[in-house]
Amino acid sequence: MGSYSGDNDIIIIGAGICGLATALALHRKGIGSVVLERADSLRASGAAIDIHTNGWRALDQLGVGPTLREKANRIYVVRHVSLDNGMTREVLYGNEEYRNLVRSDLIQALFDGLPPRTVHFGCHIVQVKTDPVTSQSVLHFDDGSVATAKILIGCDGVNSIVAESLKLKPTRSSHTGVLQGLTNYPNGHGFGNDFILMKKGHVIVGRNPIGNKLVHWFIFQTRLPEDYGISGKPEIIREAALELIKGFPPEMTELAENSLLDSFTFTKIRYRAPWDLLLGNLHRGTVTVAGDAMHVMGPFLGQGGAAGLEDAVVLGRCLAKAMQMDRNGDYDGKQLATRVGLALVEYVKERRMRVTRLSMQTYLNGLLMATSSGFTSGLIVFVLKTIWWRT
Repeated sequence: MGSYSGDNDIIIIGAGICGLATALALHRKGIGSVVLERADSLRASGAAIDIHTNGWRALDQLGVGPTLREKANRIYVVRHVSLDNGMTREVLYGNEEYRNLVRSDLIQALFDGLPPRTVHFGCHIVQVKTDPVTSQSVLHFDDGSVATAKILIGCDGVNSIVAESLKLKPTRSSHTGVLQGLTNYPNGHGFGNDFILMKKGHVIVGRNPIGNKLVHWFIFQTRLPEDYGISGKPEIIREAALELIKGFPPEMTELAENSLLDSFTFTKIRYRAPWDLLLGNLHRGTVTVAGDAMHVMGPFLGQGGAAGLEDAVVLGRCLAKAMQMDRNGDYDGKQLATRVGLALVEYVKERRMRVTRLSMQTYLNGLLMATSSGFTSGLIVFVLKTIWWRT
């Protein structure tokens, strides 16, 4: 691994949704970048992803919306069913573009939109420093090699090394875990298009079709013990899933039993507290964070991925404005650093309140799902209605 220069002055760490989207946003503005990914190939943690209207607007701006709509399922109704008291309520999404798609399809579409050799795999960064003379970021890799970046964007997830270098407070671990997978029905599943959420005690099971043959299912366990852990082996995840959904309708058990083994995942939910987003340092000089590295949140609002896509579009716009060349077609390094620094101030100003609000809504929705107290539920609903922000 060596230093990058020339058209590769921008280094993005992490080839997840936000990292690839940021590189694509810059590419569509005529700006080159390099994406460094720790894994040896494209990663798509999580079986599927829900994307609301704001996320589809971002995907359209990135030029991949039309392609992905062909692979996504439009959701018009989310039906909440309590198996404890038999109550059912429906949330309608008739006027909102709310779709579910396989996460790897999204990752692949973003990757395919990039020029060859944009993404470099197997790059394990262990430390980020700032050169005291040039103020550029210096990246240290596990093999002892070093790279430099005039502009550094951390899209490296919940354990972001870039967020750590900005002194952002560490992400927090919740008492909620998610098991999920994909089940294929070669002859059709017959479930229709409705998104179903069933709750029994402290377990919530979701069933969300993607097309006529594929179904995304997931299980929230909202009160995990501190020492709760599941092996990454698919067989063990399936056993845990089947144990958790005892007492649920037989079709839910069938989903877990017949799920594609390579689609099984278990994730213990982590989040960055809304007040840490409001008060934290989200950039320094020509360094910033985006996506989960900035605002990782639980899945209770379905806005984590969409918010990362929004970050990418805003960041691409702000940096493109800063990197416009002068009449002579050039700028010196100091002038560029000043422009980029101001652009990142603009980016953070635009995103901070947006992601803080989404994070707060997600946090409260998570509390609402976990509580069994009518008084607490009523209080949370009141607060949510009082501080409701459109997404």
